Amino acid sequence: MGSEQIPQPPSTAAAPHRPAAQETSVAGTAHRWLLDRIGALWALLTDRPISLYAASVLRIGYGLLYLVFLLREFPHRDEIWGPGSPWTPALAQQLFDQTGWNSFLILSDSRAYFELCYVTALVTSALFMLGWRTRAMSVLFAVVVTSFHARSIFMTDGGDNLILLMALYLVLTACGRRWSLDARRNRLKTARACDAAEPARSFSAQQLHDARTTLTTVVHNCGILVIAAQVCFLYGSAGLYKIQGPTWGGGTALHYALNLELFQPWPALSHLVDDYPMVIAIASYVTVLLQVAFPFVLFGRLKYPVLTVLLGMHIGIAVLLGLPLFSGAMIIADAVFLPDHFYAFLPRLWRRAARRTGVGRPAPGRAAGSASVPPQGRPSHSGSEHRATPAGQQGTALATGPASSIVGTRKPD
Repeated sequence: MGSEQIPQPPSTAAAPHRPAAQETSVAGTAHRWLLDRIGALWALLTDRPISLYAASVLRIGYGLLYLVFLLREFPHRDEIWGPGSPWTPALAQQLFDQTGWNSFLILSDSRAYFELCYVTALVTSALFMLGWRTRAMSVLFAVVVTSFHARSIFMTDGGDNLILLMALYLVLTACGRRWSLDARRNRLKTARACDAAEPARSFSAQQLHDARTTLTTVVHNCGILVIAAQVCFLYGSAGLYKIQGPTWGGGTALHYALNLELFQPWPALSHLVDDYPMVIAIASYVTVLLQVAFPFVLFGRLKYPVLTVLLGMHIGIAVLLGLPLFSGAMIIADAVFLPDHFYAFLPRLWRRAARRTGVGRPAPGRAAGSASVPPQGRPSHSGSEHRATPAGQQGTALATGPASSIVGTRKPD
C-alpha cells in the first residue's frame, strides 16, 4: 500500500499548463512575424536597386528644368546673381555668416569669373540631364544649385527650394542607370565584351566587389525613400497648414490668390476663372483633401487618380498664378511614385503608336535591314549556285526555326 500512488484526474493536471502554452504560441507567432518583416525590409534595401526609371526621370526632369530656368534668366543674370545685383556679395556674405551657407559666386567680383560660373552651370545642367558621368555630374549639379540658390535667396519664387533638396538627394541615387549616356556606354561595353572571357577574380576582389554593389544599392534605395518621404511631408504639411486657415475652410483662398496682381500673368484669364465661385470653392476643398490624404493613398491603386488630379492642379498653378518653376518641380517630384513597369511600358507604347501611324516604316522596295550591311550568304554544295540573301530577310528566316537551314542556298536546277 505504501508504494501505491493515487492517480490524479487528468483535467486538474493539464489545466495549469494551458495558458502558458497559449502565451508561448502567441509570442512565437509575433516573433516570427517581426523577423519576417525585418527580413523583408532588409531584402528591399539590399537585394536590388528600386525605382531606377523614376530616378532617371528625376535626373532628366530637374536637369532640364534648371537648364531652362538659367536660360530664361540669362538676360537678367547680372541683376539676380551677378556683381550688379542689389543683393551685393557683401550682403550675401553677412547672411552666410548667420546661416552657414556658402556660394562660389562670391569668391570674386570679376564679371569674367561670374560669366564663367554661369556657363559652367549651363553645361553642368545639360550634362546631368543627359546622364554623362552621372556620379560626378550629380555632385557638381548639387554644388551649382546650392551656390545659385544661396547667392540670391530672396530673388526666386520658391520652386528652387524643392530643386535644391532633390539635387542633394539625387547625389545618393544611381540616377544614371537608365535613359542616359552612361547606360548607353555600358550597353556597348557589355556587347563588345560578351565574346571575351571574363577574367577570374580572386576571393578578396570578389568580396570587395560584392560589398561595393551592396553598399551602392543600399544608398540608392535609401535616397529614393528619402525623396518619397520628402514629397509626402511637403504635401501633408501644406494640407494641414491650409486647414488651420479660415480662407481655405471657407473656400475663398483661391479667390484672393487670383486677384493678387503679383500672381496674374494673364489678368483676363484670372478674372474669367474667378467669375465661377462654385468652381473656386470646390477646387479649394479638393486641394486640401488631396494634400492631407496624399501620404495615406500611396500603397494602393488610389494613388493614380490622386496623382492625375495633382498634375492638373500644378498645371493650373503654373498657368493661372505664373509659377512654372514651382509647378514643374512638384510634377517631377510626383514621378517618384510611379512604378518602373510604367516607365518600361512607355517605349513599347511609343513603338506601337509609331507602327499604327506609319512612322519609322521602311521605304517600299527596301529591306528592313541596314543598307550598309553587305549581302550575307552561305556557300552551297558543289554544283549549286551561290545565292545571297539580304540581312533583313535572313534575320526573318532565322527566326522561323528549321527553315533557317536553307537560307542563302538554292538547289541546283
